[in-house]
Amino acid sequence: MTSQQVRVHNLTVSRDGYAAGEGQSLERPFGHADLAELMAWILGTASFPGRTTPGGSRGVDDHLAREFHRHVGAEIMGRHKFGPQRGPWSDHEWTGWWGAEPPFHTPVFVMTHHERPSFTLADTTFHFVGGEPEDVLRQALAAADGKDVRLGGGADTVRQFLDAGLVDTIHVAVAPLDLGGGSRLWTSHDELTDRYEHDVVPGRHGVVHHLYWRE
Repeated sequence: MTSQQVRVHNLTVSRDGYAAGEGQSLERPFGHADLAELMAWILGTASFPGRTTPGGSRGVDDHLAREFHRHVGAEIMGRHKFGPQRGPWSDHEWTGWWGAEPPFHTPVFVMTHHERPSFTLADTTFHFVGGEPEDVLRQALAAADGKDVRLGGGADTVRQFLDAGLVDTIHVAVAPLDLGGGSRLWTSHDELTDRYEHDVVPGRHGVVHHLYWRE
């Protein structure tokens, strides 16, 4: 029996359940959603992975931000989290939104119907894989070397793994705004309570953290 878990962590959605807006582009990774407004709860924490200056808030938001890396050996993400291209790859020069030093520090498995060669930036190697969630998860668990697999999003990818019964723990931060459309995780945070235990913890900037785990 393995102690490895599949974790959703720091996935942020609007009050109406959207993790990203409509119209994703190179200039707007989250579509019509205002990134600073949607992600305000984590951008201001001391442990935000992209922080370049000292300071930042502590408390529950910062604690959850720190958990992003704890005991994680691989990440799975959908293609739309990796970049704005659709269909066959037209630009192999594109290496993601994160620059030369991605914040993952593990192997990353990008789910796509259009595979491309793997590449490495700093200490992160991106693999582009097809197949069902179970197939991708087997690869990620093997690459994680006994550690957990983080399911990084977006919402459509998370839903695939939830519907397949493959997720052990979930942290969703609900931001105090509505998007009205885009990539949707749920219509209500109660949708998962038939399968998971559920706690609710308030954070800063009006965010509400929803924590789920298998019974």
